[in-house]
Amino acid sequence: MAMSINVSPSLALSVLGPLCALIMVLIHRESMRRRSKKKLPPGEMGLPWIGETIEFYKSQQKNRLYEEFVQPRVAKHGKIFKTRLMGSPTVVVNGAEANRFFMSNEFKLVISSWPSSSVQLMGKNSIMEKQGEAHRLLRGVISATLGPAGLEGIVPEVCKSVKLHLEKHWRNSETISLYRSTKVLTFTIVFECLLGIVVEPGMLEMFERVLEGVFAPAISFPGSKFSRAKNARMEIQKMLVDIVRSKREEMERRPESGQEEGMLLSQLVAGLIKGEISEEEVVDNVVLLVFAAHDTTSFAIATTFKMLAQHPNCYSILLQEHVNIMSNKSHGETLTLDDMKKMTYTWQVARESMRLFPPIFGSFRKAVSDIEYEGFTIPRGWKILWTAYGTHFNQEYFPEPMEFNPSRFDAPIQPYAYLPFGGGPRLCAGHQLAKINILIFVHYVVMQYDWSLLNPNEPVIMDPLPIPSQGMPVKISPKLN
Repeated sequence: MAMSINVSPSLALSVLGPLCALIMVLIHRESMRRRSKKKLPPGEMGLPWIGETIEFYKSQQKNRLYEEFVQPRVAKHGKIFKTRLMGSPTVVVNGAEANRFFMSNEFKLVISSWPSSSVQLMGKNSIMEKQGEAHRLLRGVISATLGPAGLEGIVPEVCKSVKLHLEKHWRNSETISLYRSTKVLTFTIVFECLLGIVVEPGMLEMFERVLEGVFAPAISFPGSKFSRAKNARMEIQKMLVDIVRSKREEMERRPESGQEEGMLLSQLVAGLIKGEISEEEVVDNVVLLVFAAHDTTSFAIATTFKMLAQHPNCYSILLQEHVNIMSNKSHGETLTLDDMKKMTYTWQVARESMRLFPPIFGSFRKAVSDIEYEGFTIPRGWKILWTAYGTHFNQEYFPEPMEFNPSRFDAPIQPYAYLPFGGGPRLCAGHQLAKINILIFVHYVVMQYDWSLLNPNEPVIMDPLPIPSQGMPVKISPKLN
């Protein structure tokens, strides 16, 4: 006769609880044992969660991330070192070979890893968050508009915007804030030349409120930077959804209306109509593009003028280049894409300015599996940070790196050493648009105005992106023709 044994639930729990706890302890010990066999990069992890975040932010706010944070640790630990930033164990890498390794292994060994606040404000459906095929699809749509054929049509529109801006804001002024002026201009160019959206009063200020929160803690208590930014983002989203839906109705009613040259919004909405991308993806990528194409470009323009003011010999060479270009054109004839190609020295000046003052300090990646690199193991889930400063200020790639020398770009630069626009699959899709914005603005200013910076040694600070601390005030006077 079979016997049955009744076990009370309380007895079962009293046995299973400690057993589960023991199993978890054993698993944790085994994980620690395996990890202990891995050779982690040298470095200091600092306090739990906080790590070295305070030192990182302090140096970044003064725009001295390389001098005060990266360089001392490289001197102590070498080109690759570990730390803890914003709660995450992080490996900081330096050098062109490290940049090449991690950027070329995007989607394979590493993925983009932005702070939660940035993701929420830029949009989880933006290209910066997309991986693999989804990223390639969206990048293809954007690149098609910003390729040679698209830029050919955009150049005359940018020229028109620059001339109108100078006439409206510069013509009757004696001093202007160069940085603020270029922010207004580049914002207008993105909206009107690239997206076909008329800029209304208050739109720039709305986007600026979003920018204030992109690196702030993602805490939504009333009055916080992130909370204010999130509210502004909701306003922007509502505005853009209305614009996208209106554009879709127009293109479905009149398909030929989607063929405008250079209109990125038309290309995105065409993808929406075909079912290739969603409405959320259209909106989020427009938001990202506005930030990527105007904030960094306006800073690059400002630092270009800063360097020209400090180096009058370089300004003389640059000015002559523009005089020569106009000598072959009739009065009132606008610039073309071919004229941009003739501005070789001007672009060298801009490139050297962006080397010394990178518009972006670098970017975070996350390891999707354990990575073996340079004899070290970077564990799965750890962050990897590359910085533009790690090569831009290194004499191995740029002799006498703190000197302003546009002619260093006469010779080819080692791949992955010069990274003002990033690199690899995540190279900024709008870098060619930034180039023509810079060249066209410089052209019209130097040909139409005498100018001088009121404070040529004005410091650059981070708030949260790099900006001239005083807005770069400039004394101007129209040239007499």
